[in-house]
Formats: sequence, structure tokens, C-alpha cells
Amino acid sequence: MIKVTSSARTDPGKKRKNNEDAFLLDDQHGLYAAADGIGGHEGGEIASRITVDTLAEVMPGLLRGDDVTPPFSLSLDVDPRISALRYAITLSNQKILQTAAQNPDLAGMGTTISALILWRETASIAHVGDSRAYLLREGELRQLTSDHSFVAEQIRAGKLTPEQARASTYRHVITRALGIDKDVSIDHVSLSIRKNDTLLLCTDGLTELVEDAEIGRILEEGPPETATYRLIRTANERGGVDNITAVVVSIVEPV
Repeated sequence: MIKVTSSARTDPGKKRKNNEDAFLLDDQHGLYAAADGIGGHEGGEIASRITVDTLAEVMPGLLRGDDVTPPFSLSLDVDPRISALRYAITLSNQKILQTAAQNPDLAGMGTTISALILWRETASIAHVGDSRAYLLREGELRQLTSDHSFVAEQIRAGKLTPEQARASTYRHVITRALGIDKDVSIDHVSLSIRKNDTLLLCTDGLTELVEDAEIGRILEEGPPETATYRLIRTANERGGVDNITAVVVSIVEPV
């Protein structure tokens, strides 16, 4: 079993009364997630909570190889842990849609998700939306996920610079989320992990206000508990315009 130290925090920020973010921290199963709800009022809170609760509920059984009832059969063409994450996220999407269909007040609710599973010397990540995953290794911070957002697509197309994207009025427009359509496209990535690697999952309430270089410095300067506290404090000092969530996992020893 991989030895880690970890910490997770969420904060409503300075401008919003409610917190539509949610996180999952499960060292026993090496399972972590950050989700950012959308839909306003209580809808976003419910959607993000459904997602992290579903991950916590079904992932342990999937990793044990418990039977899976169709139509959520696991794909055989990718790593089993990625398949399990994709299954759990797909199931979350269906639950959000079902809950919204039963309560018109929740129509339009949804959530982003960035989820991580650690297994032996591998980290597997699945994500939808603009909640990010990062790796800090030997002082270098690398973004592991690609935002599903309008401005990120414009950057990839060469139509915007990162600086222009930060100032764009469309910077909050996401192009994928759970709870929007019956079918959801889930991106995934796997990588080998090393001793002293640090992984970060976070919502855009952090990354909109704290640049990657500063995130990297904060992750370097202390253990996960200190890092989550300082990341959220820094975002709030910059205005705290959105809910902020950070999940930090440091690899003590890959096994």
C-alpha cells in the first residue's frame, strides 16, 4: 500500500454565502476528489455532494472486483482503476440527472469533478470540467488535466494567451460538466509516482486567483495540512471570489 500524508480543505470564499464545492479524502483506498457544483442556490451543493458520495460508495467495491450491473460495464481497453473511476463518474452523472428530474427546483444543476486513485506506483486521474489536478515533482509543478472550458479551448487553438484568458468575461464558461447530458465524456490520465511527489486536486476558486508558480511554492514549503491552509488563505487574500477547495496528497513511499 502506498504511504501518503494528505489534507483537504474547502472554503466558501469572501463573496458567496454557500459552498457548492465538495471533496473526498480516503487514504485507506487511495481515493481523492474535488468537485465544483454549478446551478446556483442549493443545486450545485447537491450535485457536487452526490458525486463525491457516489465515488466513496462504489469505488471500494469496484476495486475489489464486485459485480457491476449493466449498462455501466467497465471498459476493458484501459487500466481497471481508470475504468472504475469512469464508471463511478458516469453513475454520478445519472444520479444527478435523476435527482434534478424529480425536483424541478434543481433543474440545471451539475458539477465538475477531478478524481484521483493511487495504486502501487501509479496515480490515475479522471476528470470533467475545469477542476484541476497537478503534480509537483522536484520543484516543478505540472498541470495534469486540461480544462474543459471555453477559454482553455481558445488557448489550445492559439486564439487567446493565458493572460488574456484570465481577464476574459467567458473564463467561467465550462464546456463539460456532470448533470448536463445523459452521456458524459470523461478524460483520464495515468502516471508513475515517486517518493516525495505531491499531487493537488483543486477547484477554479483557487486557480483563478493563485498562479501556478505560487501554487508550486506553497506546496513545496510545508506538509499537506499547511499547504491546504495556505492555498485557501492566499486565494481569500486575493479576493476569494469563488468557493475554494484544495486536496493535497504527498507520496511518502510508493509500494
